Amino acid sequence: MSVTLWRDLLLINAAALLRSFTFGLTGVVLGIYLFRVGFSSFSIGMVIAAGLAGSALATVGVTIQADRLGRRRTLVLLSLLGTVGALALAVTPALPILMLMAFVGMLNGTGTDRSAAFSLEQAIIPGLVPDTSRTWSLAWYNVVLDAAGSLGALAAALPFLLQRWLTLPLLTSYRAIFVGCAFLSVVTAVLYPFASDAVEVSKPSAETSPYQISPATKKVIARLAGLFSLDAFGGGFLTDALVAYWFFRRFGVAEASLGVLFFAVHLLNAGSHLGAAWLARRIGLVNTMVFTHLPSSLFLIAAAFAPSVKWAVLLFLCREALVEMDVPTRQSYVAAVVLPNERTFASGIANLARNVFWAIGSSVAGFFMQNVAFSAPLVIGAGAKISYDLLLYRAFRKLRPPEER
Repeated sequence: MSVTLWRDLLLINAAALLRSFTFGLTGVVLGIYLFRVGFSSFSIGMVIAAGLAGSALATVGVTIQADRLGRRRTLVLLSLLGTVGALALAVTPALPILMLMAFVGMLNGTGTDRSAAFSLEQAIIPGLVPDTSRTWSLAWYNVVLDAAGSLGALAAALPFLLQRWLTLPLLTSYRAIFVGCAFLSVVTAVLYPFASDAVEVSKPSAETSPYQISPATKKVIARLAGLFSLDAFGGGFLTDALVAYWFFRRFGVAEASLGVLFFAVHLLNAGSHLGAAWLARRIGLVNTMVFTHLPSSLFLIAAAFAPSVKWAVLLFLCREALVEMDVPTRQSYVAAVVLPNERTFASGIANLARNVFWAIGSSVAGFFMQNVAFSAPLVIGAGAKISYDLLLYRAFRKLRPPEER
């Protein structure tokens, strides 16, 4: 691989690191911070859903226009818009305005990076490496995301440290952190223009257009997107913000302890990506996706009924050691079953389906938590994910990527 391509990968991963750090931090403190300023469980869910809906709309834009506008320009624009979401928390206006700003700024309460930029970077990376290195390159990219997310989760203790060091009111300390997140979004925007032309898709010629999508690809992506929607609906019940809020309200776990917990969670996620790439070479991408993801949901259901915080944490960590192993394998699979010029479309549609149903899941999770049972989101979310695993295996176990044929 040339020096230019290595530099492009480095720049993409550096920008992803900064973005994921802010998402890891926000995922832990968002629900608790909004609770501290007086929002109900339902309102917290609605704010998270608004941010995810904004991310979904941005993913539509990426799918349709990123290759025409330019991938680097699109990534810069997304980064600048991301500052609005962080500043929304710093200002904390009334609920309707906060939801609008969360929507425009694509405020991320999931704790993990599933943004429109994430979708576009998934389309770029496979074009910089050969097929045999695709899964490993995406695995390392996800390692960077989760390692940064783990540091962001650990930074959930910063509001209390600032309160102690600078004798600031606690809410003021929170707001200072959110301003810092906005600044990191600006830094991210500065990095992308330094990438080479290799990150862009080829321009249309008179004979062919890289923007045309074959009917076969549309059929495959439609089936995958439908399944990813079910998985994401379950994931909407299980955002880091809501799970951290669940630990906080059910067991009284403080923010600093939650930061340590989600630091460990993201480290487990990061390590699992490399394990997934290793396993996929031996049993295949689809088998790795299903046979690691399904047991993780069973651990989560058990955690919902745990009698003590120790058992709940243990079962939750077992879940997190497995749940992300389908991420690099899923990304690699989507890139493998389409043509190179179709990857932005495929990645965009797949992530759009996920973002829309994440938003739907998040919006109703708060309702179930407040009106049905406080642990209901964990059980419903896990159940939806188990259904997804079984249906995915049935539909795609015979459609193999090039390196497995």
